[in-house]
Amino acid sequence: MKIRIGRDELLTGLQRVQGVVEKRNTMPILSNILLEAKQDGVEIVATDLEIGLRGLYKGTVLSTGGVTISARKLFEIVKELPPGDIELTSTDNNWTTIQAGKSQFKVVGLPSSEYPALPTIEREGLTPLSGEGLLELIRKTLFAAGDNDARYILNGLLVTLVVTDKKTSLRLVGTDGHRLAVTEQEVGKAGNKGVPQEMKAIIPKKAAHEIRRLLEEGGDAEPLIGFSKNLMIFRKSGLLLTSRLMEGNYPNYQQVIPRESGKKISVSRSELESALRRVSVLAKDKASAVKISFASDKMTLFSSSPDYGEATEELPAH
Repeated sequence: MKIRIGRDELLTGLQRVQGVVEKRNTMPILSNILLEAKQDGVEIVATDLEIGLRGLYKGTVLSTGGVTISARKLFEIVKELPPGDIELTSTDNNWTTIQAGKSQFKVVGLPSSEYPALPTIEREGLTPLSGEGLLELIRKTLFAAGDNDARYILNGLLVTLVVTDKKTSLRLVGTDGHRLAVTEQEVGKAGNKGVPQEMKAIIPKKAAHEIRRLLEEGGDAEPLIGFSKNLMIFRKSGLLLTSRLMEGNYPNYQQVIPRESGKKISVSRSELESALRRVSVLAKDKASAVKISFASDKMTLFSSSPDYGEATEELPAH
């Protein structure tokens, strides 16, 4: 394999896969990326066996082939190189030479044939979505999902995609058993006429995080999403992200949401956010909390810690 690619183009591809590659070193090859020189460009692939990301980048292919290289080390090397073209050449013994100007690196790799294959995905059956809408939904729910929770299913987001002949809507739910976030909005155009389609799936928190990162890059391309029996597919601007779905029953979150509430309180969002940050200084422990109480025209925030003290702040409310 021999390719010539711009430093910034390669760096973009390497940045995208840093969150996907396996960090725990259970299988050494999962800490690597697969770099393949194809007729139409340079493909960068990463997977941890649960999530996979594939992207095609502009470059000059001098000879086709592939190699797997440490994702972290290649990223660190390319990041320090000046702007300009980089030439990468791999040999039969899986060593790769990286040449940029007067700088040269030789990096050991593994055979591309040993790299786990990503699922083959067809474009048919994917639903176009608003990138901004999907990004907003993820931002509003991802924080509430569990983080290495013993209850495995809470470490994901419940996704419900509904396509009718009038609109496409998406609902995301996240909970760690202590807090719950539910949000829904219209994210696409009407589908084909006929019976409305509803698809439910639980995606890992890591997959939602990687989708958020890709959406935050912006761009005009409309993302596509789809689900099979055990797989989520996400496409955007020549990028393909796949994730295994989580198996199990998501908690009945609707059961804990009151159907009616006779009390409503209005308070300034920015003032509440600032006050919570201040009062939370003395509620840093995981088990600590901020208590909220209400009077006729005010909201009171209170936190305490046996080691540090207590804090109180009042806000106007109505």
